[in-house]
Amino acid sequence: MESPTLSSLRNIGIISHIDAGKTTVSERILFYTGETHKMGEVHNGQAVMDWMPQEQERGITITATSTTCRWGEYWINLIDTPGHIDFTIEVERSMRVLDGAIVIFSAVEGVEPQSESVWRQADRYKVPRICFVNKMDRIGADFQAVLEQMQKRLRARPVLLQLPVGNEGGFTGIIDLLNEEEMRFSEADQGKTVERHPVPAERSEEIGAAREKLIEAAADYDDTILSDFLEGNPIEPERLKRALRAGTMECSIFPVFLGSALRNRGIQPLLDAVGNYLPSPLELPPVAARNPASETVEMISCTPRGHFCALAFKVLSDEGRKLTYLRIYSGTLRSGATVFNSSRISTEKVARLFRMHSHKRERIDQAMAGDIVAATGLKDVLTGDTLCEPVHPLILEGLTIPEPVVSQAVEPKGIEDRDRLPPALEKLQWEDPTFRVREDEETGQTILTGMGELHLEIITDRLSRDFGVEVKTGRPQVVYRETIRRIVEHRETFRREVEGKVHGGEVLLRLTPLRRGEGVRITLAVPENLHLPEELRGMLEQSLAQSCSAGGLTGYPLTDIGVTVVQAPYEPGVTTEIGLRAAAQRCLALAVRKASPILLEPIMSLELVSPSEYTGKVMGSLQQKRGRVEGISMRGDTEVIRASVPLAEMFGFMTELRSATRGRGTFTMEFSHFDLAPADTLQKLGYV
Repeated sequence: MESPTLSSLRNIGIISHIDAGKTTVSERILFYTGETHKMGEVHNGQAVMDWMPQEQERGITITATSTTCRWGEYWINLIDTPGHIDFTIEVERSMRVLDGAIVIFSAVEGVEPQSESVWRQADRYKVPRICFVNKMDRIGADFQAVLEQMQKRLRARPVLLQLPVGNEGGFTGIIDLLNEEEMRFSEADQGKTVERHPVPAERSEEIGAAREKLIEAAADYDDTILSDFLEGNPIEPERLKRALRAGTMECSIFPVFLGSALRNRGIQPLLDAVGNYLPSPLELPPVAARNPASETVEMISCTPRGHFCALAFKVLSDEGRKLTYLRIYSGTLRSGATVFNSSRISTEKVARLFRMHSHKRERIDQAMAGDIVAATGLKDVLTGDTLCEPVHPLILEGLTIPEPVVSQAVEPKGIEDRDRLPPALEKLQWEDPTFRVREDEETGQTILTGMGELHLEIITDRLSRDFGVEVKTGRPQVVYRETIRRIVEHRETFRREVEGKVHGGEVLLRLTPLRRGEGVRITLAVPENLHLPEELRGMLEQSLAQSCSAGGLTGYPLTDIGVTVVQAPYEPGVTTEIGLRAAAQRCLALAVRKASPILLEPIMSLELVSPSEYTGKVMGSLQQKRGRVEGISMRGDTEVIRASVPLAEMFGFMTELRSATRGRGTFTMEFSHFDLAPADTLQKLGYV
């Protein structure tokens, strides 16, 4: 396969709430672009993009999967992302490197909790988006309600570019408002043939009103459109497209399309929209990168002739070896090239380059700026690392990694599993920055920490299937956080002779409680007050950060705390790295005990859907779980309850909900914030 031109390249992702139809849309895209000759279906475990056994069995996407396809003049690098909150890191790292996205909403369920989460992630990275309202053939489909929810819950400005032909079970096609034509999709060849007809005369008033709103949105980005509209002059579709494209690329407006992926309706216009409204790498603003040598910030333009610079946004353990996904921002990368990992100050060699098609590889000799490829041979690279030329080091902005909130103890079943477990866990940590492993100092157990019950379930399943390691697991446990309630200062001095050399250190720390959600803030006094060499200042800050993650009274990580190094006297020949580290760690531990430590528990945002007749029973169950109901709304014959509930109360809740609603209730939840743990938990863990 030849290389794409930059102007024709589109790096896009598909994002949405779980079960909105992301993977079904991806399968149709691959089919209509000719990449596959048979549509795979999620419900029968044959979707090309869901290649992991765990995905095929559960009918959900677990890991972000990339592929490449052609549509007319456009070359599309497509990433299909998970919708479940436990795998939000897959969306986060995809958003970090994508130039545009297709956001899918269910016409029945509308804007759901994870829809809001992925929308915020795209907002954070300023990713232009087009929207696809899927499942228009389902009973209860209401695209107007989806548009209203987008405005209210996402604070977005949707611009409707299509109207449906028929509704619910009678949905057969769409009306293109730009070209004013009706489009139907032939059932004889699985929707490949698109039939175009004049719009029905009886709908001319409805079409005119919808087109007027479209023109109003376009006029905000082209003044001549408004004047022509007011004067009654015809406005060519191409002019409207250019104006809407400008607004889309500013993330000010979001074009909306309609369809039913399962029924093969509406995908080709969506593919056209990818080229028409989403940017190529050339149209994006330059990317900021820090030069670690000069501490200056450089703006990198997307050009194959520039200095090579790429971000490693995903690492996979592929048969024990690392497969690293790269987004190239500048320059050209060739197989066999030596690159510099500026994040870890190491040199690596690229063995081979591949263009990925789900889990299958197509070998290529080189990749250029703007492209997304995979590489083998990079041994020490992890997610978020920057690769560049040794002669021109640069560091790109990394990723925002969410904190895991659920822990589980595991132990190997047999003697042979004991030796295989640590390397297997290490490889899984390569892949997933939200997965952590530690050893409990008191029990000696291996503790796995992840984003939720399903996340840990997939991890243990992969240990067995992918690495042949059988483990026994304990009940999932909540990962609490520790904070303080008052300001304290504490001084600690360390001095000890080791092998004839004196190691000393002294620090004075001030601890300050911060507002909820502010995390850990470590501040070093101005150099005139510290008198420490630069290398010891960096070591001291790193040591305090490690101590905060190791916790205070009970070992839970510290949060919402400000740590200020007020003094750290330097005595030449006595103050050493070992001595200063020991003084800082002990000083922090003792200061936390003096600062009235308290425990915080994770609170989850919950959206629960229940038939109306069971709402009272469900509400009673939530109240027993210390839940706080924040709102109730109707969705057809069901009620949607939005609430916040402590994570500690939610283990096993799905079984309880199914029992209470005769199998008809469902819920989704995501982490919201940390709040004060209940009195019985505080007493049990020795805080009162």
